[in-house]
Order: sequence, then structure tokens, then C-alpha cells
Amino acid sequence: MNDITRLTDDFRDSSRVKSVLDQIQAEVTRPWVIMEICGGQTHSILQSGLDQLLPPEIELVHGPGCPVCVTPLELIDKALAIASQPNVIFCSFGDMLRVPGSHNDLFSIRASGGHVRVVYSPLDAVRIARENPDKQVVFFAIGFETTAPVNATSVLQAEALQLSNYSILVSHVRVPPAMHAILSSPLSRVQGFLAAGHVCAVMGYWEYLPIAEQYRVPIVVTGFEPLDLAQGILMTVRQLESGRYEVENGYPRIVTREGNQAAQEIIQRVFEPCDRNWRGIGTIPESGWQLRGAYSQFDAEKRFQVQSIHTRESEICIAGLILQGLKKPSDCPVFGTVCTPQNPLGAPMVSSEGACSAYFRFHKRD
Repeated sequence: MNDITRLTDDFRDSSRVKSVLDQIQAEVTRPWVIMEICGGQTHSILQSGLDQLLPPEIELVHGPGCPVCVTPLELIDKALAIASQPNVIFCSFGDMLRVPGSHNDLFSIRASGGHVRVVYSPLDAVRIARENPDKQVVFFAIGFETTAPVNATSVLQAEALQLSNYSILVSHVRVPPAMHAILSSPLSRVQGFLAAGHVCAVMGYWEYLPIAEQYRVPIVVTGFEPLDLAQGILMTVRQLESGRYEVENGYPRIVTREGNQAAQEIIQRVFEPCDRNWRGIGTIPESGWQLRGAYSQFDAEKRFQVQSIHTRESEICIAGLILQGLKKPSDCPVFGTVCTPQNPLGAPMVSSEGACSAYFRFHKRD
């Protein structure tokens, strides 16, 4: 057994998790609503059954930290319009291929003869552009702060290689403005946050300090294994029970306060903040990144002139309410019937980080 496997097993050890759950049970005295921001954390919580093992006073609600889920319908339609063009090789992570647009999805485009490829990195798309100089190669650049550095790097690499046939369709979003939007809503029930460890590995957690202070909510940076999550919940409960509202790092083996400053510098070099539309939620000011003017030649929206595409979201899908922690997937009247992974109405049902997908896969269909 290698060191990595041993470390992973330690953080999945049921006896250690139970010990932390016993501490939560001993210390909680009243109901609390805690939001895990990241969809990866949601899947881990439901897969391990952690939500059912917590004392009834603790309610976990699911946040907007699934990049596929928050990509708005109009941007999916822009991707489909670009991918349908005969001279285009459209590259994307696999999660995006099943996300429905207004009339079809990227799988349908590929089945109809479109050049849609699944890649594991935008640098793969840069390589494809080098190998196919007669084609326009577009990468669907979605994600939170976690994927922004490598997406920015792909632009810098394309610039260095003088590739005129590479561009990115940008759908980057940022966590702190989303937290502001959730907490400033009069409907918000969130009393504490589990922050996403991989985002904080890049950005640090210094941006969360004014949020905790302004809204008087504890924020605990948390990993993804059951023990990480249980410890993060315990740290949050202890703050709530004592009336504290601080930012604590429950993931110190990966995260530092300042984060990866080299990665942050790459992001700032290529991208600049912009207002961004979130699926089912609407526009959140300064919540996204767009290419800086110096790199506008790599902007697929401008290159293919699809900026004018605007689309209405489904009136049936309640993804926006789920992503704000106001509803659970099982509250949706079409969950598991009209809306399934094979016939999804919205991205949360097909994304590997989507809350609806997690509820469908694990024990929540009732």
C-alpha cells in the first residue's frame, strides 16, 4: 500500500468518522443549516450516507459549486451554434456533452456529424489546433477558480505558438460573489458554509474573511473525503454554537491562506472580472471572468459572432432554487420521472457534480 492510498483510507475510516459524528451529536443544541458549496462535496456526502448519519438538528443544503450546473442555457446554445459549423472542432470536458440546450446537446451534434471531441485538458485542445491548421478549434472553458489557471495557460500557449485557429468559449465563475448573492437574499436559510478545498487550494481563503464578517456566518474550508467533511461540519457547528463567525481552514494538508499565487497571477494576466449569468439564478455582478482585451482574438463568442444568442430557462426545472439551497432535488415535481439522467431537463441531473445526479444515484429517489 503506497502513502497516497494509506492517506485516503485514513480519511475514509468509518471509526474515525463515527468519532467525529459523536462529537457533533454531543455539542449541537439547536437546528442549524449548513451549505456545502461544492458539488463534489455533495456527491461525497450522499455516497457515504453522511447526511443520514448526522444528528437531526443539522441540515445540509447544496450550493452552486457545480460549474456544469451553473452554466446558463444561453451559453449552451452558443456552444451548440459554434459546434454545428462545418469547419469547427469543438472540444469539451465530457460532462458538458449531455447538458441540454434549447433543442439538442453536444452529443446530438456529434451524432449528426459534427466534430465534437472530449478532452481532459485545454492543452489537449491546443495540440489539436496545431495538428489541424485548416480547422477552427474551440475549447469550452467552464469552471470555477480551479480550472481557470490551466484555461488561461492554454491561451498563453496558443499565443506563443501563434495559433490563429484556437479560441475558447468562456464560462468561468467565481465563488465569493455567489456567496454574497446567496447570503444577501431575504430567502436565504444558510447559517454556515463548507468552502470547497480545491478552489481554496488555488485562491486561498483570504477572500472569505470579509464575507464571514459582513454576514456573520462561519466559513470552514473543507476537503472531500468523509472524515474531511465530518470535521468541517464539526468546526462549523462549534462556531455556530459559540456565536463565532470566522474563516477556519479544515484542509491544511492542501490549502493555505494565500493559495497558489503563481496560479492567481496567470488568471489575472489573461482574465478580468465581469458580470456573469448563472443558470436559474440570474446575473451576479463581478461573478465571472472574461478574456482581457489583449487576448480578445481568442474569444470564441466574438470570433463566431454568437453574442446575440439569448435563451429563456426552463419553467419546469428548479435548478436555480436547488443551487441556492432553497430546495432539494427531491422537492422537484418532475425529479426522477420526467427528468432523469437519460432525459435531463437541466444540467444538475447529468453533471458528475450535480445535486440532482447525486440524489438520483444514491438513496434519495423517494
